[in-house]
Amino acid sequence: QVQLVESGGGLVQAGESLRLSCAASGSIFSANALVWYRQAPGEQRKLVATITSGGSTSYADSVKGRFTISRDNAKNTVYLQMNNLKPEDTAVYYCNTAPYSGATYVLNSWGQGTQVTVSS
Repeated sequence: QVQLVESGGGLVQAGESLRLSCAASGSIFSANALVWYRQAPGEQRKLVATITSGGSTSYADSVKGRFTISRDNAKNTVYLQMNNLKPEDTAVYYCNTAPYSGATYVLNSWGQGTQVTVSS
């Protein structure tokens, strides 16, 4: 199992930006798709963004055009740039690896996540 450590969350106002980072303990990033999920209070964890080993990206409709996922295989790190944040983006954000884009499961245990709170 690879350990994943998310960071970069915080409290911001609507319209502001945050950049989340996720560092992995092992050299697994180059072989797998990388994903960001989020979980709002009382809701299930939902997929937000995916980036494949080849660099292709996909996003949930709710964040398309505002969020950008990127990866640095040399640093074993995946990022989520979040612009024009909205109160409905408030959630705990988690990263993980997936076998392929569109997979309905992830390959590692969930980390602690990083809290993002957007005030109106």
